[in-house]
Amino acid sequence: MRAATDPNAKLRGRLESFVIESAALRGNVLGDPHAREVLVYLPPSYDASSTRRYPVVVILAPYAATNRSMIAWRLWEPSTFELYESLLARGEADEAILVSPDCCNRWGGSQFLDSPASGLYQSHVAGEVLPEVDARYRTIAEKAGRAVVGRSSGGFGALRLALDRPELFAAVGSHAGDGLFEVSIRPTFTSIAITIDREGGVEKFLERFERTGPKGGGDFDTIAMIATAAAYAPAPESPFPHCELPFDARTARPIDAVWQRFLEHDPVVRLERDASAMRDLALVFLDAGDRDEHGLQFAARRMAELLRARGANVRHEEFPGGHRGTHARYAVSLPALVGALAKG
Repeated sequence: MRAATDPNAKLRGRLESFVIESAALRGNVLGDPHAREVLVYLPPSYDASSTRRYPVVVILAPYAATNRSMIAWRLWEPSTFELYESLLARGEADEAILVSPDCCNRWGGSQFLDSPASGLYQSHVAGEVLPEVDARYRTIAEKAGRAVVGRSSGGFGALRLALDRPELFAAVGSHAGDGLFEVSIRPTFTSIAITIDREGGVEKFLERFERTGPKGGGDFDTIAMIATAAAYAPAPESPFPHCELPFDARTARPIDAVWQRFLEHDPVVRLERDASAMRDLALVFLDAGDRDEHGLQFAARRMAELLRARGANVRHEEFPGGHRGTHARYAVSLPALVGALAKG
């Protein structure tokens, strides 16, 4: 059995980390740390040459996880980096540098966006993490050499980086990434309103949650809603937590103006409105389980449909399963994404 404390124990390559003193995150309203760790995996051949350059794949963690989830020890289950090395050993993937930033926050996730209610996390990734990785390592420091991928909220973050910063990435992958909010988010209004109502309001819910953590699925869904509201509908002049919910917690009825703010962030809506978005990427990889509890297979289907109609290079798959346990899907997406990138 491998030692749980040594993430390099079974790697032929090397896992390193460094800390960025983030100007983008300094002084964020939630009081979250601005010193952020970045994990970097270097492939087995990295030290054999002083001149070879490598493509980079940025891997974004799902909601309620940090970059350390990529090396989380599980009995009988490989970490993300061990999984990638198994592909290399079988000749099923090309070598690349893998990078995972820490963009978690007090509410369990930033959605990898810039928000005055949580912090400038997209700016941290795009403007601080990528330049620092390029400065420290032999990367192909241009769009043609970069991809971004993630699961769930990490998949959403990957899609939004591709949409918002098209100059940075040549390929994107999303495993059950958040999207089609009318299907995946709106049906949760009632159950979350019940949780908030029973607690006596959002403020009292948060006071108790920060003492006890989640006590059930209702708590988890509610804190996730607050996290997404901070990303999609910030209200910095409003009382803590400085954001607006898309429904009235007393009645569970939608608040149309706030819900429209949510929809402005929906990758499906963004693609429907912009016929040129993501059209020129070397690869768009989309998948989801056919029993995804949030209906995110429908989001992936719609995005694939839109992108194919405009001639984009799309690989879309559905697999048997639900929303959790999709870590193994990196065995499918990583070879495809790295294969679409420029080589050194």
